[in-house]
Amino acid sequence: MTRTLLALGALLLGLVARAAEPVADEALSRIVIDGTINPAVADFVHEAIARAEADHAPALVIQLDTPGGLLPSMRAIVKDVLASPVPVIVYVAPSGAGAGSAGVFITLAAHVAAMAPGTNIGAAHPVGGQGEEIKGVLGEKIENFTASFSEAIARRRGRNVEWAVKAVRESVSITAEEAAKIHVVDFVAKDLEDVVAQADGREVDVGGEKRKLALSHIWSGGQVRARSYEMRLAQRLLNVLADPNIAYLLMMAGVLGLYVELTHPGVVFPGVVGGICLVLGLTALHVLPVNTSGLALLLLGVALLVAEAFLPTFGLIGAGGIAAFLLGSLFLFDTAATGVAVARSLVFGVGGTLAVLMLGIAALVVRSQRRRSVVGAEGMVGAVGVARSRLAPAGTVLVRGEYWSAEGDELVDAGEPVEVTAVEGLRLRVRRAPSRAAERR
Repeated sequence: MTRTLLALGALLLGLVARAAEPVADEALSRIVIDGTINPAVADFVHEAIARAEADHAPALVIQLDTPGGLLPSMRAIVKDVLASPVPVIVYVAPSGAGAGSAGVFITLAAHVAAMAPGTNIGAAHPVGGQGEEIKGVLGEKIENFTASFSEAIARRRGRNVEWAVKAVRESVSITAEEAAKIHVVDFVAKDLEDVVAQADGREVDVGGEKRKLALSHIWSGGQVRARSYEMRLAQRLLNVLADPNIAYLLMMAGVLGLYVELTHPGVVFPGVVGGICLVLGLTALHVLPVNTSGLALLLLGVALLVAEAFLPTFGLIGAGGIAAFLLGSLFLFDTAATGVAVARSLVFGVGGTLAVLMLGIAALVVRSQRRRSVVGAEGMVGAVGVARSRLAPAGTVLVRGEYWSAEGDELVDAGEPVEVTAVEGLRLRVRRAPSRAAERR
């Protein structure tokens, strides 16, 4: 009985102590996007919203500085922001930063949009992978779709619809002060504390419900308590690999490394490095919008180039391989629909290097075909040796360090130079060499 009372007393003391413990201070959640919009960034934003909800954060701040990026990734981020259970504040910062192209849509989709002084927003017209205009019916369709998408977002958040459409159709770009004046964004803020101060008390639509932002309690010592989230290692790696130029170079490095290993078995290092590069390149292709026909042409070109090194076609297969390789590289990504493409200078640079290598291989093959054999019976014809016994007409000669039975049509004394004119089984036919410079061995 006594033990039971003691146990109950200890339990009550524990509950009282826990009740007396201070509750952890609430903090704002924050992430930084500095670079192009790609699948890794879209995944990062999706996870950040989920973590902010789990941490009971009053809001998630996305500090944004981007020149643009992939249309599918931008749409995924916009969908997550519009459906977010946590208020999302997009802050274009620091000074000198910008929200270009895809960044316009992300900023418009935020519950609260703010910009730092000296920043800009706009130029959301869809373009190709090299910045070129997408012409024709396809370009018109993409422009119309993007403009209507921008208009829908601006209307949903009560922002300047007319400007949102102009940003797409006319590529207009404005400063932070202009954006706040015409209600593209809500206000201009010099730092995060200013953002929180101006956003506090604003009414926003979160999940279809009106909610007032209560941010006054997250201050501590004159500063905002913020919990920053970082990309996972896999996301950081994917963020680098999502550059089509890097993915392309990794694939080429992988193919080259494996080719060296196949043609020179046992070297090991090129094969290991090539295998790693190829896997990383294929990982990048998994997240980038790949054109199947372009990939097939690229693989066909690589196969033909490898075959050229083993087949004596004097460059014919190699020329076809280079043509298929270049076409596959140009069509590797769905440029018109997503704006992703390998830089043409890089494509032609790699193609030119391969062309030079294949011409060099072809030249070596032709030269080897024309060169006189130095082994076997054919290699003995024309060789110069010395008679070891008198040839009248048969005797013994020393040619290339070996003794041979030989016969000739003329008398040759021992010690005189002889030249091989034919090989008949294990017997040589010789004649007196035109030069006295015998091979002494």
